[in-house]
Amino acid sequence: MVVALLVGCGKFNKALKSNDLDLKLRTAQEFYDKAQFEKALPLLEELVTLTRGSSMSERVNYLHAKSFFGMKDYTMSGYYLGNFTRTFPTSQYAEECAFLTAYCHYKNSPSYELDQTDTRSAIDALQLFLIRYPGSTLKDSCNTLIDVLRNKLEVKDFEGVRQYHKLRNHQAAGVAAEQFLRTWPNSRFREEALYLAAESAVLLAENSIESKREERLRAAIKSCDTFADAFPEAERTVAVKRMADACRLKLHASSPAPTP
Repeated sequence: MVVALLVGCGKFNKALKSNDLDLKLRTAQEFYDKAQFEKALPLLEELVTLTRGSSMSERVNYLHAKSFFGMKDYTMSGYYLGNFTRTFPTSQYAEECAFLTAYCHYKNSPSYELDQTDTRSAIDALQLFLIRYPGSTLKDSCNTLIDVLRNKLEVKDFEGVRQYHKLRNHQAAGVAAEQFLRTWPNSRFREEALYLAAESAVLLAENSIESKREERLRAAIKSCDTFADAFPEAERTVAVKRMADACRLKLHASSPAPTP
């Protein structure tokens, strides 16, 4: 083990000090093939500069970007893989690097509670890959990753609705629920979102100042009716209809009596 380590260090130091570009590349390739990316990278960093514009440049830049990927540094590898596809668009490695660029964004996508900039970037990158390579064998993988990312955005948006409702910010909850339903019309959370929209509208109407109460009671009735129409057999439909009936009674009571 110790002998192998010393031999590896010897090869690395010899290649690092050498002016022979072929030796540097062969040694870097050897370390890369053994998944010793931390040893391959210093040699490849040199070679990126030294081989610019030469026939070696494509291979060097590919190994350089893939070494960061091998080290699971998805920020750096995403940058260099993307740069590779722009610099060498006709390369045999271009499709692979384009997919891995998107995959790096996917790996950097955080849990739904956090900022989702990387999630959206990943979706954009995967969709761009599908446009550029419509016949790719990676098409199904891309669509699977997009579904995972979109699900994360959907959950984040729905949790926003629930959070406003929990904080009793009824107006914000109603607006968030409407936006959620426009963005995700076929969501698995549709029933819950419609219910939260209806309940928030009712509570907003109940706590309104007199000048806005009639308008908000009408909006609450409409929201309740929307839920009942969409889910006539749901467990909460009876309760929602009762809320609508209570709003109608209040609306009727607040309306001026007809003149004889």
